[in-house]
Amino acid sequence: MGSRLHVRKDDHVLVIAGKQRSVKGKVLLVFPDKGTAVVEGVNFIKRHTRANPSKNIKGGIMEREAPIHISNLMVICPECNKPTRVARRRYEDRMHRVCKKCEGILDRK
Repeated sequence: MGSRLHVRKDDHVLVIAGKQRSVKGKVLLVFPDKGTAVVEGVNFIKRHTRANPSKNIKGGIMEREAPIHISNLMVICPECNKPTRVARRRYEDRMHRVCKKCEGILDRK
């Protein structure tokens, strides 16, 4: 996949395909080599864990988010609050991700 993905950590995204279509969330982790991302509140799986008192881990069934493919995510522009495709434009000698709808820069903090 490379490192030029349209989704980055801390982006707000919309799930556009799959079981949890139309759910919004924040990107927690991105795995560029696999082309997946972990989104807060999306794609829960159950893990059966054994108790380990030395590491202070309780046993039982734990729920946590699993990675979802990046092609199923669409970035929500912070300026126009709409899901958008991402363009790349050069501003002030740097490349920035730009909203296709309102031309707002997505990389601002």
